[in-house]
Amino acid sequence: MEQPLVQTIGLKKYFEVPEGYLHAVDNVNISIDKGKTLGVVGESGCGKSTLGRVMLRLLDATEGEVLFDGENVLDYTGQQLKKMRREMQIIFQDPYSSLNPRKSIGDIIKEPIIVNKILKDKKAINNRIKELMDVVGLSQRLIRSYPHELDGGRRQRVGIARALSLNPKFIVCDEPVSALDVSIQAQILNLMMDLQEELGITYMFITHDLSVVKHISDEIVVMYLGQCVESAKTEELFKNPMHPYTKALLSAIPIPSIDQEWGKKNIIKGELTSPINPRKGCRFHLRCDHATDKCIDNDINLHEVGEDHHIACALYN
Repeated sequence: MEQPLVQTIGLKKYFEVPEGYLHAVDNVNISIDKGKTLGVVGESGCGKSTLGRVMLRLLDATEGEVLFDGENVLDYTGQQLKKMRREMQIIFQDPYSSLNPRKSIGDIIKEPIIVNKILKDKKAINNRIKELMDVVGLSQRLIRSYPHELDGGRRQRVGIARALSLNPKFIVCDEPVSALDVSIQAQILNLMMDLQEELGITYMFITHDLSVVKHISDEIVVMYLGQCVESAKTEELFKNPMHPYTKALLSAIPIPSIDQEWGKKNIIKGELTSPINPRKGCRFHLRCDHATDKCIDNDINLHEVGEDHHIACALYN
């Protein structure tokens, strides 16, 4: 069996706060095969963006491992770390605040090329900028424009071009379409899927929109308060969701049809468990209609309930 390109083992990230430690990412184990897309979904504050940043070393991990091509990147320093950054890139959520307003589009795209000394000849660099603009669907006449002169879709294309400039193997996409109009979202998603097919890029696609993640992902991980509560192939997850939280998320997807009945919604009620010094047990139990004493007394880890289908729920132990 081929080794995953990216893998996390027992990955944790805690932030120290006056009351103790906030468990933003807590014992997360995921793997992503080369050329595939892993969707990471969950409500705001569940730790999905923090997970992506820890994997890229933008934040230091508290504990665990991040394996890239079989090597733990958390041990990298100096030149090893610099080389790793060429292979692993990120597309940020806000296409405006992630771009330097004082630099032109051409300067933003070429900056990683110059910093990493990929090309030194000025003509070759300019040709590479134009090539990247063509790849992401940006007109070359915008090369001297500034971010404030572009709309959201074009700005995000600049962010994608910048991420592609070093020919990375792995890209973390941190809600790259959430700030865009629906029509522009579809264009960006189709662009990313085309680039994956052409260049063999591996994605981790972070989002709270299950309609989007269904369109682009091969496999989906559902996170709740720093933990993975369910993971499965995309088709399997939508066909057979098992965790009560996953079912609630899927029931919230609007149906774009006036003829089809909306059906019963799984409305989540109850208090949110504090992520600061959380007690043992399922962190969803205060909001779950099926909670029992088993959910409170012991930590519940992901376990297999079907082929490539894992769940952390006492109902299926």
